[in-house]
Amino acid sequence: MGTREVYEQKLRAGNLYHDPTIKPGLGTPRCPRCLSLLNPDSKNGEWTITSVLHDATAVAGSGIGGMLSAIHGFNTGIPYVQKHVKGPKWLPFVIGLPPLLLFSGASAAFGGYALPKFAQLSVTSYYAASSASHYGISLLTRHIEDTHTTYGNEKLR
Repeated sequence: MGTREVYEQKLRAGNLYHDPTIKPGLGTPRCPRCLSLLNPDSKNGEWTITSVLHDATAVAGSGIGGMLSAIHGFNTGIPYVQKHVKGPKWLPFVIGLPPLLLFSGASAAFGGYALPKFAQLSVTSYYAASSASHYGISLLTRHIEDTHTTYGNEKLR
C-alpha cells in the first residue's frame, strides 16, 4: 500500500471511503475523527483536547508568558533596581537579572499550563454549546413536523 496503482485500484473498487488517507496513495490510514480537536476520554467520560493541540498551546503559552514577563521585568524591575542600587552601571543589571529570569521562568511555566487549560475550556464549551443548539433545533423541528403531520391527518378525516 502506498503506491499510485494501489490508490487508483481503491478508487475503482469504491472502498476508498473506508480506508481514507491524509495524502492519498502514500500510506498512513486516517479517519476524519483523528483530525478532530477533541478526544473522548473513556476513563472518566469527559472530552479532552487532542495531544497535538495541547502541545501546541503549551509551547505557545510558554513563549508568550516568558516573553511578556521578560519585557515587563526589563521595563519595571531593572529601573527599580537601578534606583536602589548604587555603583557601576553594570551592577544593577547583574543584581536584577536573576530575579528577572526567575520571574520570566515562572511566567513561562504558568503560560504553558494555563493556555492549554484555556484551550480545553473554550473548545469544549464551543462543542457543548453547538450540540445544545443542535439539540434545540432538532426538538423544534420535530415539534413542527409532528404538528404538521397531526394537522394533515385531522384535515384528511
